[in-house]
Amino acid sequence: MITLVTGGARSGKSTFAENLYKDKKDVVYIATSKVFDKEMENRVKHHRERRPIFWRTYEGNYNLIEAVGEERNYLLDCMTVLSSNIMFDMTKDMEYIDDDLQNRVENRIYDELYSLIKDIESKGYNLVLVTNEVGYSLVPDNHICRVFRDIQGRVNQRIGAISHEVYLVCCGIPVKIK
Repeated sequence: MITLVTGGARSGKSTFAENLYKDKKDVVYIATSKVFDKEMENRVKHHRERRPIFWRTYEGNYNLIEAVGEERNYLLDCMTVLSSNIMFDMTKDMEYIDDDLQNRVENRIYDELYSLIKDIESKGYNLVLVTNEVGYSLVPDNHICRVFRDIQGRVNQRIGAISHEVYLVCCGIPVKIK
């Protein structure tokens, strides 16, 4: 079963996703964030404290299929951070990202997620993916942020299309939309 959980910042999506596995011991938490500063260090700390200590953690943004082991349940948190890390790695300090590079970034992100999804499906395992809904806010005021929003929105659509279930979380309340 492939489940996509989306929602805005601080909507409760990660907590909801984690609770889908609350009675499971064979869970791998795929953490995509990189700790660059004190704020991110604190966020990661809170996520770690919230989940059971017996869940295995895999940290990374590439070769995600390396996270797949004997466990039957996987939680990737989050696609948005994975996307921003891959986009940064591919575009570095660019001020303008042309359509060709945007497509390559999007496809690189999607291919990473698709490979993980297909590997998990082939084994009959479960995967919950967490992502931010990036289209409900103001239009970003600069090119790079608009490109990121557009890429993430399209990746969300593509992953949503191949997911068995999709939930939107708002104010801590999940709504099944697929």
